[in-house]
Amino acid sequence: MILINKKRKTSHFDISQIENFKALAFSWATQYEVCCLMDSNQGVQDEYKEQEVLIAAGYEDQLFYTVHNAFENLKSFYENNKDWLFGFLTYDLKNEVEKLSSKNPDYLGFPEMHFFQPTVVIEIKSELVLIHSSEKLPQDIFQTICDFKIKKSESATSISDLQNRMSKSTYIDTVGQIKNHILEGDVYEMNFCQEFFIENAVLDPFHVFNKLNEISRAPFSCFYKLKNRFLICASPERYMKKSENTLISQPIKGTIKRGADLAEDELFKKQLYNSEKDRAENVMIVDLVRNDFARVCEAGSVKVKELFGIYPFEQVFQMISTVEGKLKKEVHLIDAIKNTFPMGSMTGAPKVMAMQLIEKYEQSKRGLYSGAVGYITPDGDFDFNVVIRSMLYNQANQYLSFQVGGAIVYDSVPELEYEECLLKAKGILEVLQSLR
Repeated sequence: MILINKKRKTSHFDISQIENFKALAFSWATQYEVCCLMDSNQGVQDEYKEQEVLIAAGYEDQLFYTVHNAFENLKSFYENNKDWLFGFLTYDLKNEVEKLSSKNPDYLGFPEMHFFQPTVVIEIKSELVLIHSSEKLPQDIFQTICDFKIKKSESATSISDLQNRMSKSTYIDTVGQIKNHILEGDVYEMNFCQEFFIENAVLDPFHVFNKLNEISRAPFSCFYKLKNRFLICASPERYMKKSENTLISQPIKGTIKRGADLAEDELFKKQLYNSEKDRAENVMIVDLVRNDFARVCEAGSVKVKELFGIYPFEQVFQMISTVEGKLKKEVHLIDAIKNTFPMGSMTGAPKVMAMQLIEKYEQSKRGLYSGAVGYITPDGDFDFNVVIRSMLYNQANQYLSFQVGGAIVYDSVPELEYEECLLKAKGILEVLQSLR
């Protein structure tokens, strides 16, 4: 059922303690059965950020997708609402874009797509809070949040041993098989992922998110609650942003650990920047993004604004490039998403063959992992992350999962690729260890 969009009431409020108000607002929002909390962690490594924090709580209307025509349904949902919309796109929507299928087992049960029109939207910009509400007065919501009492987690925590869907030896053997495909010219690069999981996991997802967000401060951190399913995300990567008629994508390819001190940090940064392997991985995905953008952007407008940028995060340095283009006037914003999805950093090149091999060699359905979470504004702008460095939790069947992976290229060393997976999971593993 499509609901008529109510005119929102908007008010702004001054605050002096951003972190304190954020903590109160986050905790308050999780009372709703559907909410999305996005934290830029004060703009870590993101010159394009619009807000420090964005919160969506409750829903006026929502869209679930489980069958066909996902992007057309999303386009209709957007056209009928023209309001703030928050939601996620799972990796397996690839089957809507190309003639592909997903047959690997799914233990989490997330819908392929979910978007909702929130009851309340909260923007925190420096020391200013904007509250957009379709029900209560913004000043009443602001006061409720200020008076909110954060309760300590009352949920019992029970974490059994971490298991892997694929043994280390199987992973290493499979990387060898993927390298054979590269030698045969089937692909130039393929993103290969593996799942780690815990069964019978009892925990407070919001408490876990707070721990992860503290340990792994990232510009695209996100907590998404859809009744009894949760995303706990510390993503460093932007999939795509639309600002007026400009599209921006910032693919990540290239990872190295942080040093023990500043001098070692500088050494590792230079090592990553000068790595021929990482540069090759990065430039292949940059070319793929440029090709995707060429389908929806004005001729001659697609530019590489930055190539091989080295950015520091809590556990790692990442090589990030930035691609921009001007969206064609006749291209709908949802078609801009459809024609560039899934993001090239999580597939490989050529894209379709890489996705076919991903389905062949991986042992779990990706689902929301390597998909995207984000928002669309009433003006038709949007911003979506890449769902990596994330845990997914089904509270009903007590299944907790995270996946990690990396780009396999001609000169990949299987043992080193496996070690890179563990490096990328370092923040998650630290959080899980703290729960024992």
